[in-house]
Amino acid sequence: MRTESRLFTGVAVFFGGEAALYGWWSREPAGTAALVLAFLMASLVAFFLRVQYRKRGLRAQDRGEGEVVDTAGPLEFFPPHSPWPITTALAAVVLAFGIVFGLWLALIGFGLLAMGVCGLVFQYADRGVQRSGSPERARGSASSTSTRSS
Repeated sequence: MRTESRLFTGVAVFFGGEAALYGWWSREPAGTAALVLAFLMASLVAFFLRVQYRKRGLRAQDRGEGEVVDTAGPLEFFPPHSPWPITTALAAVVLAFGIVFGLWLALIGFGLLAMGVCGLVFQYADRGVQRSGSPERARGSASSTSTRSS
């Protein structure tokens, strides 16, 4: 992901420079805000890709001598179904309507959006975590036997 990180870093630098120059010469806040937001979004993607590169290292696509067969195997965990993307999208719509129609609706939309984003982020947060005991041991069942050595 090194190449993608460098690409988005270049895009972020471009939008940051353009935002500074445009804001200084034009003194127009709407265009400057749009360019600053483009800079922030490109910076966020570049930061994410750089962190993933440092965490996982080079991929086969990043190496010059990489082969197609090097990318074979399981890619990553993809959830089979999730209600949170739809919840987040609908909450964003409610928030947008709230900006148009009133603060009370915007606050409801913001709360729903926070709930949707938290659900999306933490849905599989404990995936792969080993539990310390089985349900039978937690209930104190006499029929379960321990295989632990003392």
